[in-house]
Amino acid sequence: MSIHRPNPTAEKIKVLIVDDSASVRTTLSAILSDDPEIEVMGTAADPYLAAEKIRKEVPDVLFLDIEMPRMDGLTFLKKIMGQRPIPVVICSSLASEQSDVMMEALAAGAVDVITKPRVDTKQFLTDSRMLICDVAKAAAHAKVRSGARKEVKTVVEAKQFADAVIPAISETRAASLRRSIPKTEPIVSIGASTGGTEALAAVLTSLPAESPPILIVQHMPEGFTAAFARRLNGICAVAVKEAADGDVVLPGRVLIAPGNRHMLLRRTATRYTVTVQDGPYVCRHRPSVDVLFRSSAQNAGANAMGVILTGMGDDGARGLSEMKAMGSHTVAQDEETSVVFGMPKEAIGLGAAAKVLPLQKIAGEILRHCASTGFTAKVAS
Repeated sequence: MSIHRPNPTAEKIKVLIVDDSASVRTTLSAILSDDPEIEVMGTAADPYLAAEKIRKEVPDVLFLDIEMPRMDGLTFLKKIMGQRPIPVVICSSLASEQSDVMMEALAAGAVDVITKPRVDTKQFLTDSRMLICDVAKAAAHAKVRSGARKEVKTVVEAKQFADAVIPAISETRAASLRRSIPKTEPIVSIGASTGGTEALAAVLTSLPAESPPILIVQHMPEGFTAAFARRLNGICAVAVKEAADGDVVLPGRVLIAPGNRHMLLRRTATRYTVTVQDGPYVCRHRPSVDVLFRSSAQNAGANAMGVILTGMGDDGARGLSEMKAMGSHTVAQDEETSVVFGMPKEAIGLGAAAKVLPLQKIAGEILRHCASTGFTAKVAS
């Protein structure tokens, strides 16, 4: 059953699927074709056949496997980005040995990574349908080439909000809680989706080792967030790791929510830790930015800073609004530097962002704000 209503005024998104597995091509085609806003214009078993199809008609989005005969997907991706940029979504298995290659693909210009759909369980296939169609629509918005983007105004049904994982609090309770939270070191919570891997790299590589604690939700499949954290850890002055349940939140440390798990900030007196847990999809994502932001609002209040970066949809917008209401400093990435101006736009529309800044100024704003609180880092070992 489709989870979207058709938008009769929008032109369909044309997708080309490139994968050497006939079963994957068939499954992906069926999933994407079931969405009334998407048209599968064709499939190809290898990059050479794909190139022939692209010469005849350029797709809006390309779903691309990595391991293929005659030419691997990473080489083909680099050729596409160098010659005729198209929004590319890497479609990969969950194999851990592929995770570092996925990071290289994202760095080379791919807009997102998904795991190949499986049909062995009904729930996995249901989740795959939702995520694959959403990723296709996000990719169609991505700024990877000149020209107009497809007009996609999706109406989403049966979307769960952060209440499914962490209860909301009343305005009266919020006012009381805000007064009762003791002053502590600042905590920075960041949310991102499509285009976020490179946006986060730009922010984190601009920070010194003596930086405030940072918590990140980046929409990314299970199995790839650990590789993403390793990649960042190798290029940043701050220490970056995939979060584990119970990890202590420390200056100089960045914790990234694991794919397919929610991450929440917890406080005991003046000590912060994170909880990593299962739960339903929130705003069609797990991990969800809204879950992290709400937990940051309720546990850190004015000690927190919220940053929402590039991404499709509205995950994080409500949470950022809650953070602002609890006294947190809030920032949204601007349209010009966003690969997809969805999540920041929604947050700005709610009045949740105290500042709207280009990507290159966000690291400086983090340091400026934290310095204004009297923050002095003692770097995590």
